[in-house]
Parts: sequence; C-alpha cells; structure tokens
Amino acid sequence: MIQRILAFFEKYSFGVSTYLGERFDMSISKIRLFFIYSSFLAVGFPLIFYFLAAFVLGIRNYMKRIRTRIWDF
Repeated sequence: MIQRILAFFEKYSFGVSTYLGERFDMSISKIRLFFIYSSFLAVGFPLIFYFLAAFVLGIRNYMKRIRTRIWDF
C-alpha cells in the first residue's frame, strides 16, 4: 500500500524537486523533506511555492516543445 502511494507521488510530483536537485546539486530526498517539514512550520506556504514552481516549469517545458516544433520545418 505504501509503495503504491509513493509511486503515485513520484509519478505526479511535477518534477520540481528533481529540477531543484539537479540545479543546486543536492539530494532530491532532502529537498522533498524540506518542503514537507517547512509546510508544517509555515502553515502551507512552501506548498504554494511548490505548485507555483510546478506551473512555471510546466509552461517552460511546453514552450521548449513548441519552439523545437516550429524550427523543425
């Protein structure tokens, strides 16, 4: 049961922790733990940041796909 929950969150985590981990050369699990613990301490503000970052990364990836399709002609 726990493995299914973990697999769900790994699949739909938007790639924010992975992007930040690669960008700052840090462990992805430490970044995820930071978001979890700081969400309890700051009453959800890091979750707002997380979803905002997921939205920005989604738009960024979408723009990269569009840009490569335009120049493929």
